[in-house]
Amino acid sequence: MFSHETMLNSILDVLLGWLLNLPPLAGIVIIAFIISLLVTLVYRLVTNQDLMKDLRDEQKALQKEIKKLKDKPDKAMKVQSEMMETNLKYMSHSMKPTLFTFIPIILIFGWLNSHMAYYELSPNVPFEVDVFVKEGISGEIEIGLPDGLELTGDDTVKEIVNNQATYHVKGEAGEYNISFNFNDETASKQILISNERRYYSPEKQIKDSSFEKIVVGNEKVKPFNGLPLIGNLGWLGGYIIFSIIFSMTLRRVLKIY
Repeated sequence: MFSHETMLNSILDVLLGWLLNLPPLAGIVIIAFIISLLVTLVYRLVTNQDLMKDLRDEQKALQKEIKKLKDKPDKAMKVQSEMMETNLKYMSHSMKPTLFTFIPIILIFGWLNSHMAYYELSPNVPFEVDVFVKEGISGEIEIGLPDGLELTGDDTVKEIVNNQATYHVKGEAGEYNISFNFNDETASKQILISNERRYYSPEKQIKDSSFEKIVVGNEKVKPFNGLPLIGNLGWLGGYIIFSIIFSMTLRRVLKIY
């Protein structure tokens, strides 16, 4: 029996899965344009554009008036108060479309984060698993691997160095649970090895334990890799840049106020 979350993910897989066949940068550009277009169209349909234009014109007129009243602070304050009221009216009307777009965008962002933030762990390709412990803890950690996974050149027991132990693992496609033992404590991390752009969150924080976190070595998607200043941005940074560009362009082209 499918849960609502599973059914929703299946729907989003059908609607957005084709993006994963594209290079990451192309996928981010396209989804940024689609979301910007949908948000812009909803904004235009939900808001009264005649009223929004009047409010925008009023804002500009009041701004000009304030500049003229530089030497008359009392009158300038009064006009400034009027402009604040106009700004509040404009903001209250412009927020209405958010009621229609907020939840769908959050759902889409959740899907994107679980499919486009990192690359998948590929079958039979070694990857790192780093186990971190609390500051000052020393000793040995033992890894436990299920059938289908194997270590590549590492012993199952490793000494903690600089609060961490690193293992190199590979395996066949599938879902696995890796466990780590330290003294009488156990921590585990679920991983997914796949030929598709699917993965589990690479990092797991651990509370109330000598263990601090477990980090799986999924490579981060960097759509601008190699470019100065923005080369280290992930999918979200790329999305924000392109969505700002597309939103401003669409509003100008469609004459939306």
